[in-house]
Amino acid sequence: MRFDIVTLFPGYFASPLGESLVGRAVERGILDVHLVDLRDFSDDPHRKVDDEPYGGGPGMVLTAPPVFAAVEALRSEVGAPPHVVFLSPQGRRFDTRCARELAARPRVALVCGRYEGIDERTRAAGLFDEEISLGDFVLSGGEAAALAILEAVSRYLPGVVQDAVSVSADSFEDGLLDHPHYSRPRSFRGLDVPEVLFCGHHEEIRRWRREEQLRATLERRPDLLGAAPLDDEERALLERLARERRSP
Repeated sequence: MRFDIVTLFPGYFASPLGESLVGRAVERGILDVHLVDLRDFSDDPHRKVDDEPYGGGPGMVLTAPPVFAAVEALRSEVGAPPHVVFLSPQGRRFDTRCARELAARPRVALVCGRYEGIDERTRAAGLFDEEISLGDFVLSGGEAAALAILEAVSRYLPGVVQDAVSVSADSFEDGLLDHPHYSRPRSFRGLDVPEVLFCGHHEEIRRWRREEQLRATLERRPDLLGAAPLDDEERALLERLARERRSP
């Protein structure tokens, strides 16, 4: 899969693209990441890509010409055209479903915003295929968001994560948070690993983990439960957990 990242700061990505799972995926050719310096598409002698907003106001605005030029250059290249994403607080919220959708595409271009905003004519002209946001907060630029999306999407590509089962068991994959995990030592600072994990009975362990998933989601992210695909047994278990929480 190919990612094009349009940014004012290509050096921002140097270390992350050489580390951990993403770095290995790039090294093995599973991920092909191209960094596109937006300043290369400026017609200003000083490579300027921002200007003051018409009508006054604080901050600077990312101007339309270099953004159009960069995206159009990517779309004119031979091969599959990129699905162009503008990273913006106004976009749809990034989640597991969105990551899977992007992973199914052969090529994605992430355009990193910067400054106070972007010239609205980029949107009016339909330059972007969609806008994506990490959440209801504002970053100084889209570079951190691009890295988060790159890593989340790459986990769905065959060969990136050695054990594919670990991806399917991640938080949010089945609509719930993940269950607790434990490793050595068995006892640490007065805290013991739950005995059920040593019973050797796979079905009992599975049930315990599912109950803990429901408990964690109920306590920390109850908003997820309405859309979680639960069966009758799990709904009954959830009702019991909810009653226990209400009990003094």
